[in-house]
Amino acid sequence: MANNFSPELSVKRSPINGRGCFANILFPKRGKIAEYTGELISRREAARRAKGTRKLRICAINYYWSIDGSRGENPARYINHSCTPNSFIRVIYGHIIFFALRDILPGQEITLDYVDTHHSDSKGCTCQSPACRGTINRPKK
Repeated sequence: MANNFSPELSVKRSPINGRGCFANILFPKRGKIAEYTGELISRREAARRAKGTRKLRICAINYYWSIDGSRGENPARYINHSCTPNSFIRVIYGHIIFFALRDILPGQEITLDYVDTHHSDSKGCTCQSPACRGTINRPKK
């Protein structure tokens, strides 16, 4: 069953993991997709909430602050990880904004390379990409 938050995005079952965020319109390359919203929390609170949690919806703004997207209704919180993503984020004046890395067609799932999360570095990836690195977190160099 799809949840519709706005005319541009919908949330429905994802082949990657659980539910995903899907485009209802064309998002051109470099075009704004959505803002990640939720509760503003400290990095200490983010670490506390991450302990023992299987699904995390916490995104860092900077070294001190994060947004917990599990609080409130926000379609961007359903953007799944992929090792070959079609979106990227930028923090602009304290706001986390998703942009299209390439053209995203209606019906396509919007994905992001999480790079570094509160998950264990061994947490497996389910993105099904031919270039999958096997884990959600990017290996440290």
